[in-house]
Amino acid sequence: MTIEVCAYSLESCLNAQVGGAGRIELCGGLGEGGTTPSAGLIEMVLEHIKIPVFVMIRPRGGDFVYDFFEEEIMKRDISLAKKLGAQGVVLGILLPDGQVDVARTKALVDFAAPMKVTFHRAFDLTPDPVKALKAVIETGAERILTSGQKASAPMAVPLLKQLAKTAGSSIEIMAGGGVNHHNAKELKEAGVHALHLTAKAFRPGRQKFFPADVSMAGEIPDERSVLYSDLNLIEAIVEAVADTE
Repeated sequence: MTIEVCAYSLESCLNAQVGGAGRIELCGGLGEGGTTPSAGLIEMVLEHIKIPVFVMIRPRGGDFVYDFFEEEIMKRDISLAKKLGAQGVVLGILLPDGQVDVARTKALVDFAAPMKVTFHRAFDLTPDPVKALKAVIETGAERILTSGQKASAPMAVPLLKQLAKTAGSSIEIMAGGGVNHHNAKELKEAGVHALHLTAKAFRPGRQKFFPADVSMAGEIPDERSVLYSDLNLIEAIVEAVADTE
């Protein structure tokens, strides 16, 4: 069974490789559930890692309904991942009603070739998992990452079993979300093809001084919101400091 590690740094990728993982999902944007990592990180990881690396292609946090410009950004990020030598990418596009956007996702899958594609946990936001499974198969993606439409995969063993059985050899089902060494055996017995985990841990940073009342995180929107710069607010501050004499 393939163990895939979701990694946000070269350090994590090295630990994944040494620890025996079979594949890495390389991400940025930890606080947003994973977004496209920087070009520098992709390049450094591919220089030092020998196991397959799949690069997250997600231009922002929030939902998975993208406009024309965001889709073009995704294409450019796919091209960069391909140029740098990644073995695959991780992506997914939904329609406003939560259904899989088969046409646009398939176009990106075709664009990414010969790299392979994992359809990410946008799958867990679809209203009908069996219908979504068939739709993702239609896109040509190689696998689906899913928590079984629950907060964590261990809570969704019955659906994961159903998805794995229905998928057969048409597409891989990879369980992710809350996966660890305590529940891995049960998930394996559910029939999924792979397990996905962050193996999350924290260590003190190298910086010793931190002001108690200062944070770089700012406001993190919920997953139903999209962060953007408001035109009216920009105009208001420009006007506020304008020379009115």
